Amino acid sequence: MNWNKLTATTQIEEIKQLSKSKPVLIFKHSTRCSVSSMSLDRLLRNWKSTDEDKIAPFFLDLIANRSLSNQIEEEFGIPHESPQVIIIKEGKAVYDNSHYGISYLEIMEQI
Repeated sequence: MNWNKLTATTQIEEIKQLSKSKPVLIFKHSTRCSVSSMSLDRLLRNWKSTDEDKIAPFFLDLIANRSLSNQIEEEFGIPHESPQVIIIKEGKAVYDNSHYGISYLEIMEQI
């Protein structure tokens, strides 16, 4: 999986613009959380190389970029969770899930 690293607040506007032509997936990951590691692993095991033609994946390391997570919460109106996936379409959050609810199949159904 070729993640786009989400590390700067300026990328939020880029994500909004990109989501007008292709859905965007934001994966919020805590490197200190075993549930987060398991959810990430399940997603990666199911991900196919052709999925990136359908959705642009962004990875947010919560430990390194907690304030960025807070800005995403404000911008899209989705309360922070960890781990968490958010799908952005047309500049708006249209789906989110967290913890054991993170499902590759559900993500693909949303796009």
